[in-house]
Amino acid sequence: MHNLDALRAALPAIWEGIMVTLELTVGGALLAFVLSLVLGIAARFRNLAIRGSARVLIEFFRGTSLLVQIFWLFYVLPLLGYKLDPVFCGILALGLNYGAYGAEVVRGALNAVPRAQFEAAVALNFSPWQRMRRVLFPQAWALMLPSLTNLLVHLLKGTALASYITLHDLTYEIGTLRKTTGDTLFSFGIGLLIYFVLAYLLTLGMNMLETRAKRKLGRGATLKDVLSLAPDDAHAKVAP
Repeated sequence: MHNLDALRAALPAIWEGIMVTLELTVGGALLAFVLSLVLGIAARFRNLAIRGSARVLIEFFRGTSLLVQIFWLFYVLPLLGYKLDPVFCGILALGLNYGAYGAEVVRGALNAVPRAQFEAAVALNFSPWQRMRRVLFPQAWALMLPSLTNLLVHLLKGTALASYITLHDLTYEIGTLRKTTGDTLFSFGIGLLIYFVLAYLLTLGMNMLETRAKRKLGRGATLKDVLSLAPDDAHAKVAP
């Protein structure tokens, strides 16, 4: 009963921690998505300067630790005269890191679109922007969504590092609950459950986007199939 009483008392703080975690997740995901599109498309340019610059940024942020990036932005930049707000710092670090991974997803999905689609768009005299917007990207979007879903869940879990830069996120509040109760199993069990629920809701939302994207292309399962417990091969049989 002591644990339950402590949990009830900590619920307002835990809710605030969830809000901070969601703020970091949404902000980081939006920044990561924009960077993914910009860097992923730039990495396919024929111009060596543009393509090379994109590759350098992608490899740098993929090849260095997210924790080190957060520490560098929050603790090192002030030494150079630039002090960032903790929430902005967290969003920036998450966006840069996962945006670099997302750029590879975007590049790979665009490259996976059949060459014949590109040639047909050229034959129709579409401009480069029209080719991308009306032919290549809609098909690549459906291909990249499963990988972007995985990255979004990883980004959610990556927000736990924000507790190192004075942010009272979900992980911080769960740690406080552990100190209050003295029960590690109970406290972090609550934390696992909350993170799981958040990740599942994000995954469900992204699966709905994937379904919508595939249906626009005339293929894939229906939303009802996605919400059901039937295996993927069963969905494929009913798909047109």
